Amino acid sequence: MQYELTSELTRRGILKSAACGFGSVALSGIAQAESTVGLHHAPRAKRVIFLFMHGGPSHVDTFDYKPELQKRSGQRLPFAPAKNLDPTATNQAKLLGSPWKFQQHGDSGLWVSSLFPEVAKYVDDLCVIRSVQSKGQSHGQAVCMLHTGTDNFVRPSVGSWVSYGLATANRDLPTFVSISPAAGHGGPRNYGPAFLPAAHQATTIGQNGKLPADATFKFLKPLSSDSVQARKLAFLQQINRKHFDRTKHKPIEGMIRSMEMAFRMQSSAPPVIDMSEEPEHIRKQYGIGEKATDNYGRQCLLARRFAEAGVRHIQVSTPNVWDQHSNLQSGHTKNSLAVDKPIAGLLGDLKQRGLLDDTLVVWSGEFGRTPIVQGSNGRDHNPQGFTVWMAGGGVKGGITWGQTDEFGYFAVQDRVHMHDLHATMLHLMGIDHERLTYRYAGRDFRLTDVHGEVVHDIMA
Repeated sequence: MQYELTSELTRRGILKSAACGFGSVALSGIAQAESTVGLHHAPRAKRVIFLFMHGGPSHVDTFDYKPELQKRSGQRLPFAPAKNLDPTATNQAKLLGSPWKFQQHGDSGLWVSSLFPEVAKYVDDLCVIRSVQSKGQSHGQAVCMLHTGTDNFVRPSVGSWVSYGLATANRDLPTFVSISPAAGHGGPRNYGPAFLPAAHQATTIGQNGKLPADATFKFLKPLSSDSVQARKLAFLQQINRKHFDRTKHKPIEGMIRSMEMAFRMQSSAPPVIDMSEEPEHIRKQYGIGEKATDNYGRQCLLARRFAEAGVRHIQVSTPNVWDQHSNLQSGHTKNSLAVDKPIAGLLGDLKQRGLLDDTLVVWSGEFGRTPIVQGSNGRDHNPQGFTVWMAGGGVKGGITWGQTDEFGYFAVQDRVHMHDLHATMLHLMGIDHERLTYRYAGRDFRLTDVHGEVVHDIMA
């Protein structure tokens, strides 16, 4: 079929002949405005699954074994503590040993506490970074720092930068999906595009750590008549395009792109979201059907399905449950029980499908927790030194990197600032963090601002 490029009929004709009736034709002006940076070097990872433990799990009770802390529990910290949210805890500075036993696991002999017996089976795939530092003693600051690279400004989230830099690997699905994102401590800022084009915001499913059994993308309805809906949408987009040409109002670009994507997702998303045909042994591997693990198990399985379908950045969140200022033992026990088996199920599933090699899995809270007691049985926030682990996606497995002091308070060796972590994640995805920039308000911005060093030594 031939079309005259200058006629309005041409657009309608192309839309009618396109797959799904609409959306496979880029609007040239918007395509240019939202053009992506592309790869700067060969990537080790094609996608990221970011497992966010909201609230700040205690590193000295999970993956950073401190024998001296156990030995001297109850004694006073022998050096000055960091400025703390709780003056009482700071003044008494009483060491609190971990109530959980640590053991070495795997061929690598990495130490893991009894809170994570299932994840411990995969320690030979983990790169455990024990020297992470961040900004912000409060949740709001630290959560935004983890997700956006800043603790006080509205900036694009990590997933939005990945979306902007690499674009989609599956044009019928979003580049960035956030599963059950937190409602507080930044809320949409943690998956938003800020000043990047609106098309790079995450598409969300579920909310605040919960994924309903009948979860679907909000406002996404089943596909109706292709031809009727396509004609309606083509007409609406024609109006939007004229409005944009007249006003140059940036949000209209995002509206047009979002409508295109929503149209295509009506047929492409439901098969990805539908987990009913997953084999029973896979469902059991994730803990689906068990009371404690069902919710997070479905989130992790859905993350694997999105990864397999070509989504580049998948963010999976717990609610703010890891914040044990008191009742550390009961709180962390309950929280780890909910996520340990699902995370191990995800790692095992990715491995058996050959996806772990080019999928970067990142596990982190916004900070760790102090080795000194808060109240009688809790721990306060600690961004001065904590643990993040990575798996797959080009990192070495079965290793630790960096150290905190003998009690786990401050990072003292091979420190990895949050900017360094972000730079390393982007590098593994084939992006130079110094070259991934966007001009806004008269200057070039990037995820790592003017900071960040790639940690090359952890790469395979």
